[in-house]
Amino acid sequence: MDYTYVKSLHLIFVITWFAGLFYIPRLFIYHIEALDKPEEQKKPIVNQLKLMANRLWFIITWPSAVLATIFAIWLLLLNPGWLEVSWMHIKLGFVALLFAYHLKNHQIYKQFQRDEIRWTSNQMRIWNEGATLILFAVVFLVITKSTVNWIYGTLGLVSLAVLLMLGIKLYKRLRKE
Repeated sequence: MDYTYVKSLHLIFVITWFAGLFYIPRLFIYHIEALDKPEEQKKPIVNQLKLMANRLWFIITWPSAVLATIFAIWLLLLNPGWLEVSWMHIKLGFVALLFAYHLKNHQIYKQFQRDEIRWTSNQMRIWNEGATLILFAVVFLVITKSTVNWIYGTLGLVSLAVLLMLGIKLYKRLRKE
């Protein structure tokens, strides 16, 4: 298969993987907040959220992670020279971090399915931004293919994290009003 087709398929499955990673913590937030509802409302909402999380996780997120990985390996087999450049090493480090984030979400998913809620909605909102930070880092690395400006890249990621945290605090304040 042509390199561009494999690259296209890799990108499609990376996008759907991230879609799952962006949405699963939102479902966890809704689950946490549903627990504050009266008992007669809580049970059907929680059951529906568990079903939605199950479908999202096993029909979209996991298959997308596996397929994105298969096509990534295929790309590296087609162009092994990428493994010799420093930006790719850093990208693969972020990919490892993404897999750690994914596996932690899997652990949280299993806890929520067993009704073992250990997070507040605010903690989960902060957790939800992990995928965003990884996405920014990987996209900038892949597009610029540069590790020279790591100081600016690191400052940019820290600035983005600060802005996201401020947004979460503002949202929390607006919700209370």
